[in-house]
Amino acid sequence: MSKNEYICDCSAVHTEAVEKALSSMPADELIGAVASFYKIVGDGTRCKILFALQSGELCVCDIASILSMSKSSVSHQLAKLKDSGAVKCRKEGKEVFYSLDDKHIFDIFEVSLEHIKHRMEKKDEK
Repeated sequence: MSKNEYICDCSAVHTEAVEKALSSMPADELIGAVASFYKIVGDGTRCKILFALQSGELCVCDIASILSMSKSSVSHQLAKLKDSGAVKCRKEGKEVFYSLDDKHIFDIFEVSLEHIKHRMEKKDEK
């Protein structure tokens, strides 16, 4: 397919469709927050951490073992996830335990997996 195939050759603006889209568009501040969230969870290591935390609370040592990474590297990624609000932590003695901040994180990943699997199945059918 050529690039030009995706360029509209007309100059008509469909006013009703534009108005409908504009009225449902979130504020720029919210769009920026969504984009920032996806930048944080868009990293492969952080995705693995979030998937691991779907099974429940884990300490930094557990996550480091699961990912075959150093505790320092894992802690660095966890700090980014915590700053973004994706995870929360609690300290118990010398151990720091992490969990998903709320069920929404799990839901986002479930919907994402469902979408990716669906796209892969459609690709296999072709």
